Amino acid sequence: MGLFSKKVCDICGGEIGLLGNRKLEDGNLCKNCARKLSPFMTDRRQSTVAEIRQHLAYRAANMAELANIHPTNVLGGATKVYIDEAAGKFFVSRSRNWRDENPDIIGFNQVIDVRTDVTEHRTEEYHNDREGRKVSFNPPRYRYSYEFDTTILVDSPYFNEIHFELTEQRPERQHDQVYQYYEQLADALRAALMPAANTRPASAADALSATIAKALSSLTNAAKAEPAQPASAQQAAPVQQAASGQWTCGCGAVNAGNFCTNCGAKRPEPVKVFRCDKCGWTPEDPTNPPRFCPNCGDPFNEGDAR
Repeated sequence: MGLFSKKVCDICGGEIGLLGNRKLEDGNLCKNCARKLSPFMTDRRQSTVAEIRQHLAYRAANMAELANIHPTNVLGGATKVYIDEAAGKFFVSRSRNWRDENPDIIGFNQVIDVRTDVTEHRTEEYHNDREGRKVSFNPPRYRYSYEFDTTILVDSPYFNEIHFELTEQRPERQHDQVYQYYEQLADALRAALMPAANTRPASAADALSATIAKALSSLTNAAKAEPAQPASAQQAAPVQQAASGQWTCGCGAVNAGNFCTNCGAKRPEPVKVFRCDKCGWTPEDPTNPPRFCPNCGDPFNEGDAR
């Protein structure tokens, strides 16, 4: 065959255009057939024609099964996890019209682990000097943001993990309410997808998942500036802690452990107060410091917490 001979898709038999070929281990795949593959499949190039046909048969069966899936809980940001608690199954999608996207249906019994990792991003801030040149502050100043990334490890013959960013609005401080909100959301997601590994009562996990889902809706519509904690999350958050070790949750229950026995809310962390570790300056509200010390310019971080 010539250098520019047209190729034929080994799946559908259709002719493949000049830039439309998707190589397989022992054949060719057109872009239309490639669109039908799972978005989580990563080893297409190492797959044989027979394996791709088997995968597409699985995808057709998955599409048929979607008709019987009815999500009762939704968690996440731009990428959402749709959970059918009665069926013990879930799927992940960024699309509002998710039925048209044929998202992969995963059973709770296929989940190996749910992990959320936090990455700190640091960007230096600059100012203009007298000559209009952009220069660094002395000492340098930085703006921070925190990215929460979730990986769901699954036992599937077609892929082994689902990875997405959990944060839709990245927190700018480790100790602010938005950061704590995403910590709670990560806990709720793991509890919902791994009910067998959850040490809390099922009713408590369900209550926590529902609270986080409602809070997400409020957070999505908030302004880009640091928002107040959504009201639904405030109602379920622990609000009181006694010297004896017992604490009173926002739902009214008195607890001694790390989670509320009535609604599943997490025990409150001790209130942190901040004092600059370089010059000793203390903000007017020690629990809510500025990003940088106005006295010496040192950035506030966990090293300044007491």
